[in-house]
Parts: sequence; C-alpha cells; structure tokens
Amino acid sequence: MPDLQHPLMVITDLDGSLLDHHSYRWDAATEWLTTLREHAVPLVICSSKTAAEIVPLQKKLGIAGSPFIAENGAVVQTLDQQRIRLPDSALSYEALCERLAGLKSHFRFTGFHDFSDPEVAAMTGLSEADAALSRQRDASEVVVWRDSDEAFDRFHEALHAEGLALTQGGRFWHVMPAGSGKGEALRWLLAHSPGESRVTIGLGDGPNDAPMLDAVDYAVVIKGYSKTPVTLSRTDQQQVYHTAHHGPEGWREGLDYFLTQPQ
Repeated sequence: MPDLQHPLMVITDLDGSLLDHHSYRWDAATEWLTTLREHAVPLVICSSKTAAEIVPLQKKLGIAGSPFIAENGAVVQTLDQQRIRLPDSALSYEALCERLAGLKSHFRFTGFHDFSDPEVAAMTGLSEADAALSRQRDASEVVVWRDSDEAFDRFHEALHAEGLALTQGGRFWHVMPAGSGKGEALRWLLAHSPGESRVTIGLGDGPNDAPMLDAVDYAVVIKGYSKTPVTLSRTDQQQVYHTAHHGPEGWREGLDYFLTQPQ
C-alpha cells in the first residue's frame, strides 16, 4: 500500500467524484485536500470540464498552477502552463464542430455549440456564468443525442470515418479526436513531467474514467449514477477499491482506504 511518505500523485475526476454530482460541492474532501497540500502531493484534475472551468476551480481548491487534463483527455495543461491538444494532429474546436455539422442531415443531435448559456445552465444545474465557461471549448464537443439507438450505432461509425471518437460522460456524450482520452492524456503527462517518478492514485466514477483508472497504480472507483458500469481492463484487483459512497464522500473513502493518515 502507498502512504504519504512516498512520492505520490493523485489524479481525480471532478463531477460525481471530487465534486458532488448535484451540488458541485466538495466539503467531505476538504480534510484530505489539506493533507495532500501539507505533504506536497500533486493533485491533478482529469475531467470532462474545460480548461476555462478548471483554472478558477483550481484556485478555489488551493492547487492553482498544477497540471491538469481537460475535455476527457483532449486537452492537457502542463506544469509550465503550456496547453496542448492531444493527439498532436487534433482538430481545433471550430473544425470539429464543422465536421459534426456535416452529420446533422443524417442524425438528430445537438451540441453545446448550438445552445445558449441559459440553456446549458438549465440542463446541468450550473450557473449561467459557469455554463459559459463550459462552452469555452478547445478540442471536443458535448452532444445531446435526440435520435434512435439504431441511428446511434451508425453515428458512431460515421464519427470514426471522420477521425473522431465518442465517450460517455456523467451526463452527456462527448465527441473527441480519435486517439485522445483520459488514459492517453495521463500517460502523456506522466512522460513529460519533470522530477522523480511518483506512485499514482486515480479516482473516478464514470465510464469515461476507466482509461485513467487503468493507467494509475491504484484505482478508486467511486460509486456513480451512470447506468453504464465502470469496467476496468486491469487484473490487479488488490490495487482497485470500489467505494460504498457517492461523490466527495466516496473520494474521501477511497483515500482513507489506500493512504495512511499521519499520526
């Protein structure tokens, strides 16, 4: 088991993990956030949220300037504040939306690009100001599917033909460049991080977190609300913990399980 005396890095999803799925609060995680700061353990956000959403949240969490992974792994911000789209050949957000627009004659769906800030706020429970930040996208699009299950399968194939991929988040589907994802982004970030290697602990609650949870040394699968289970490909079950609690309570439970609090 790892402990706080090891060189550690904690990688966390946000919605439904560190943040409550409904209120977006993190009260239950506060003690651990303080402990991680006191022991200089980097806390890396790995989320479907945009960079515009993550940067002010980092300040509130007391981890401003830390590297992060945004838009489900399509965007990485490094320790020296470089913001990179993955993979290297990834489309800009505008170009990705143009490709999606070409599919609207065949499928019924709506993207965040098509909504107003008040509409996104109504769908998500975010304030209009935060909804505006969620629409400041760099490399991926959030999609609300309005067509049949059969059409969805064809939509998936059509995206593949356009060099795009689809991943399921906590509330919506996300269209991303093929070859990107939370696992790929984390491996890229670890390979490009200076200093000594660190033991990694990942925490997430949704299907889109599975690649990240497969890429870390120790995985915390937080009890989620998605109908789709979090299915990991790793076989070292002794290094995987499934929580009994949702959200930040589950986040705290996972770190309690893997880490020994200082005496």
